Amino acid sequence: MLLTVLLTSVLAGALGLWAAWYAVRGRPVLFKQLVGGAVVELALLAQAVVALVAGAVGNGPGEPWTFWGYLVTALFLLPVAAVWAMTDRTRTSSVALLVVCVAILAMQARVWQLWTA
Repeated sequence: MLLTVLLTSVLAGALGLWAAWYAVRGRPVLFKQLVGGAVVELALLAQAVVALVAGAVGNGPGEPWTFWGYLVTALFLLPVAAVWAMTDRTRTSSVALLVVCVAILAMQARVWQLWTA
């Protein structure tokens, strides 16, 4: 689980920095950034699969409802940011992507805390 949390956090952090750079420059989200968001989404899906397998063999998190709440919520954030980016072609789309990436980083920290509890 540590590997998936680290991978997802690094990817979300890099995407967040990219979005911050575009927000500071007053530019909207690019399609390439949405592809980066899809990569983060795949990492989150991989994390969910790892958690399901680990839970099936008896190595689940200490508080499963809270753990899955954070993980499922994180899975829905990037698609919402992608829709926002496609409908709002202003700087605000970059800010929204940045906020989502920061939220995913916070959720990853909490997921790790719940997994090791």
